[in-house]
Amino acid sequence: MRVILASPEAKVWSERKHIPLGLGYLAATLRQGGHDPFIFDAAIEDVPVEYYIEQAEAEGRPYSLIGITATTPLIGDAWDMAKVAKRYDMITVLGGPHLTIMPRESLEPQHWYVDYVFKGEAEYTFLELVNTIEAGRPVELLPGMHMRGPDGEIISDYSSPMIEDLDSLPFPAHDLFKIDKYTNLQPLTDGLDPHARSFTILTSRGCPYKCTFCSKPVTGDTWRGRSVENVVAEWRWLVKDLGATEIGVTDDIWNLKLPRAKELMRRLIEEGLNTVPWVTVHGMKVNHTDLELFQLMKAAGCKRVGFGVENGDPYMLRNVIRKGQTLDQVRDAFKNAKAANLQTMGFFIFGMPNETEETMEATIQLALELDPDLANFMLAAPFPGTKMYDMIEEGGEIFANEWPDFAIHEQKARFTMNDGIYDPDLVIRKWREAYRRFYLYRPKRVWDKMSKKSFWLDMPNTVDNARRFFLGKNDQSAPSFAPEEPVTSMKGLLERTL
Repeated sequence: MRVILASPEAKVWSERKHIPLGLGYLAATLRQGGHDPFIFDAAIEDVPVEYYIEQAEAEGRPYSLIGITATTPLIGDAWDMAKVAKRYDMITVLGGPHLTIMPRESLEPQHWYVDYVFKGEAEYTFLELVNTIEAGRPVELLPGMHMRGPDGEIISDYSSPMIEDLDSLPFPAHDLFKIDKYTNLQPLTDGLDPHARSFTILTSRGCPYKCTFCSKPVTGDTWRGRSVENVVAEWRWLVKDLGATEIGVTDDIWNLKLPRAKELMRRLIEEGLNTVPWVTVHGMKVNHTDLELFQLMKAAGCKRVGFGVENGDPYMLRNVIRKGQTLDQVRDAFKNAKAANLQTMGFFIFGMPNETEETMEATIQLALELDPDLANFMLAAPFPGTKMYDMIEEGGEIFANEWPDFAIHEQKARFTMNDGIYDPDLVIRKWREAYRRFYLYRPKRVWDKMSKKSFWLDMPNTVDNARRFFLGKNDQSAPSFAPEEPVTSMKGLLERTL
């Protein structure tokens, strides 16, 4: 069967475009099962999905099914894409983070154009559905699948499949991506390289930690690591066969097992795969590191490592964010990474419940103390399915009416707490102040930015980012009054659609 696997375009602030690796895994599994997949990533395409649908029909080789992945901010775009595909009588399947949290929502009557929804890791169950449809057999409920019954009622399997043996999966279909259209990974040293061949790799799935802002909807709380041999084989394919010029490790926590992490580094060195620079795209856990690991990473070709610092206040870190790490462990990780001559990046969150001016000031002071090469300050977003969302549901109010309002790069106030202390406008001011004090008020940082090619080659984006971070926009203030139908009433919606 000919299948389109699609990802909507993120219409939010971002200088980077990464390959949607989940679609790569689905495509590889389908191809291994004898099917013909095509990957459509709207973020890098110049034409809409119907262009390829009509082209295939004109060639007499039509696509029969489309599988669309969606995060919460992009679910509306996923629905629009499914509606387009249904005009061509295609079977429509949705999956991904938002569908794992709220699977039944997309099968309600207003979304008549959606046929099936999957929760969790759906490589094998999706393949089984495609096999069933191609064989002309009646579709029966599969693990994690949701569908309409004969009378239009939604029938559901509430399990969320997790694949225990990740080595059993084929490598992602990297060769199906139009890799030359993707920009590089959080630029390494001198800004965006329009000619980079940037691939991502996933060495594990899941995370056992319970950070209150994170839902981990698809991969879950159970950490599962691929074998070192399996990872090295894929890394070799990327470097030797596909001509990767940089690689990004995208695990939630690739270094959970410190001995495994070190062994992987040693093998990359032994195999001569350390000639291509690579970065950790997401933040490593600081309490699973030591100096030897960073030294091995450097020898294995790593250029930069990121850490999820989140907050500079011990109480916030321990009792509100529940990060499972201490500030001393954060300091040690940065010290050791710098000693190994690695570039460093810190991720910080502003505006969690219970946040005050003092706790946000502590976060700014910690960022200045750690002095990473790059600091990424983000505003807290209360995604459904997180403990943070529950905290606000119980004692606050969310300023959001539509799913796109949850985009993490839409830098505006999203909620308030009814405790008489939390001030969403103050959160915005301190967040903006953090960027100014880290980047703008220190001559060395100003020079670092101005000396990069991207600063001058993409001047419109540079100016827009400067206005956003240093000056602010009108839409970055909290509403002066609660919306008529705030998403805090989404408790009923969640109960109806889960």
